[in-house]
Amino acid sequence: MFSHMMVGSNDLDRSKAFYDACFKAIGGKEAIVDPKGRLIYMHRDGLFLVTRPIDGEPATHANGVTIGFTVDSPEQADAWHAAGAAAGGTAIEDPPGVRENPMMKLYLAYLRDPDGNKLCALYRM
Repeated sequence: MFSHMMVGSNDLDRSKAFYDACFKAIGGKEAIVDPKGRLIYMHRDGLFLVTRPIDGEPATHANGVTIGFTVDSPEQADAWHAAGAAAGGTAIEDPPGVRENPMMKLYLAYLRDPDGNKLCALYRM
């Protein structure tokens, strides 16, 4: 059902530095920049884009929204978290680690990107 995710940014250079670092930490590549200046990240079967809002209004984050990225191990989640924090992201919620619920055990790491979007690296244990 999922095809892609796009977030807005008020500073694409800042966003590119942040997302390039995060995606490289999990085996991805730097953004492709299309003719409209949008950042395009392709990894596995996923497509993630960053753009200035088309309506010309400032980009804002969505309250209650979390964008999750699947990673291959807890170590990869930690690398993603460290790279993102070093590239202008903000560590949020509990430190990276195991979270358990009645259905499954997960390793999660949370960041906000430089524009305030809530992100999560997720490893299913």
